[in-house]
Parts: sequence; structure tokens; C-alpha cells
Amino acid sequence: MSHPSKGGVTPARPHHKLTDDGRRLREVLTYSRRGSRFTPKQQAAWDAYAEQWVIPDEAVDVPGFSFAERFGREAPLIVEIGGGVGEATAALAAARPSSNILALEVWLPGVAESLGRVAEAGATNVRFCGVDAIWTLEHLIAPDSISELWTFFPDPWHKTRHHKRRLVNPEYAAMIASRLAPGAAWRLATDWADYAEQMIEVLDAEPRLEGGVVERWSERPVTKFERKGLAKERTITDLVYRRV
Repeated sequence: MSHPSKGGVTPARPHHKLTDDGRRLREVLTYSRRGSRFTPKQQAAWDAYAEQWVIPDEAVDVPGFSFAERFGREAPLIVEIGGGVGEATAALAAARPSSNILALEVWLPGVAESLGRVAEAGATNVRFCGVDAIWTLEHLIAPDSISELWTFFPDPWHKTRHHKRRLVNPEYAAMIASRLAPGAAWRLATDWADYAEQMIEVLDAEPRLEGGVVERWSERPVTKFERKGLAKERTITDLVYRRV
């Protein structure tokens, strides 16, 4: 699957965009860059598996870049946005050996820990990419091509002034919906009640999607983020929307 953009050349990635006079362009992104220091265990996992399973950021700038080539096969594509430390990634990928799992995560220690978890689970069908998820979906993934999308406990940006940075907004939802194959599911979970309300409002209004709140997805393991939410007595909301 190559670039859907014209001529096979993609626009600049986030953090690489410049103003007309050459200054770094300030962008509203759905995440913030966090620390990059590895624990010894994370470093060991990175050393063992990163070359094989992590797609270098600069690789996506090459015309004709293909995720299928990185997986070494054509297979149904499942995309996870923000896998954290890979608890759900590893378990779900191991149960889906016939699918290619693209895990989009910008936090490198989380990727390193995920590599170890995926290896322990015996899954060889996961590739990690640290490029901005919205940019990746828009410029590297063709319309109607994702068989399933997972967004578990995305950054809630709970301060009102930061709500513009939330992943689930009308603009992004429309683009993401266009990348789903007909009938494909977008599974979400959050422990922030007001974000759940926003997700429902936004996704109900997107004409290419239908769905809503569902029972907790039994296949999804209880993750560190979910445990934190439960410890603070927050309600966990699971949602499923399908492309119509």
C-alpha cells in the first residue's frame, strides 16, 4: 500500500513543517513529546527487535513507501493509535496472526516496552511507527483499506483549552472514517466521561459511521491506563463504530 498522495510524494511530517521565512511551524497536535530515557529492560527489547519491527520515521518520506513491504506480506491491516506500553497490542496481535498490526505510538520508551511484550506474546505481525497518527492515516494509508482501528485511552487533554488537541473531533473523524474499509470497526475506550460524550457526539454525526456505546470488549486486556482510571473510580466507556 503506497502513498495515496499525488505523485507519490508526501507533504512534510509534523515537526518538519516550516514557515515561509524558515522558522519551525507551531502545530496543534494530538499528543506531546514525552521523555525518551529507556529502562535497561526497554533498552534490551529495543536492541533485540527495533531493527526488525520499528519503521524509522524517515523511511516514510521515501516515494513509494509501502507498509505491506515492511510487513513482508499483503494482509488485512489493523491500525492501533496510541498503544502505550503494548499491553493490548501484544495480546490482540497474538490472537490475529493473519492480520498486519500497525501500532502508531510516538513515545519511544512505550514502543521499546511494547517490543518486549509483543515478542513475549509470540507475535511477529506488528510494526511500530512513531510518525504522527493523523498525518500517517491521511498520507500513507489508502481510503477504504483498514480492516479495524483501535483507539484505547487516547490522551484526554482534559483542560478545556486543550480540547482542540483531542484525537476525536469532526475533522479527524471524517478522515479516519474514510480510511476504514466498508464494515470495518473503529473500537474506542476512554475513562474520561466528558471525552466519551464528545466521542459519541462526533462519531454519531459522522455520516460514514454508525454505532455507539457497547459492553466492555472482552478481548481487550485491562491496561495500565484502565487500571489508573478504575483506581480513581472513573467509568470506563467502550464504543464501537462501523464504516457504512
